[in-house]
Amino acid sequence: MHTTIVSRHTHFIALSLAVIFVLLVATSAGAARQSQRESLTPQEIELVRDSQELDKRTQVFIKAAERRLLSVIDPQAAQSKQTPKEIEKWGELPQRTRAELLSDIARILDEAITNIDDTAARSPDSPLLPKAVKQLAAASTHFLTQLTPLRDSATEGRERESLEQALDEMQEIIEAAKKIPDVKSEK
Repeated sequence: MHTTIVSRHTHFIALSLAVIFVLLVATSAGAARQSQRESLTPQEIELVRDSQELDKRTQVFIKAAERRLLSVIDPQAAQSKQTPKEIEKWGELPQRTRAELLSDIARILDEAITNIDDTAARSPDSPLLPKAVKQLAAASTHFLTQLTPLRDSATEGRERESLEQALDEMQEIIEAAKKIPDVKSEK
């Protein structure tokens, strides 16, 4: 009888520990999801969803990254450049720190790369693949020339890390594009 009580007690403790463990994992996963902010505005997300063709979708990612780039380089110009029509289509520019904006640029470029990779896996012969890669590489080249000079002024840890991450993404895109045959111009 004593063994049965000990066995039940041990089973109860094991079950309680398992429940606590599951609750801790679920709570930390929920908190991580909440703390991970979205790098795109709701309107930009909608534009991505609406753009079914890879090259058009890539252009949405490029425009979203350009908007953040302008906010990093010249915040006043970025705010004054927003017309009501642009705000309606793309959403308000996110009010973020320079480090967060740089992180957003890196994440947006990474998302564009993921979209291209997904298309390459599903349709490796798609004529839109080289076009999208070249578009993204041209934008990355432009972004790189504007962001590289910030290395001298980005001294804060998170900002410096975000800048380097964005620059690395751009460099990878440019290098990948060099391996893609030239895109024939459309007539």
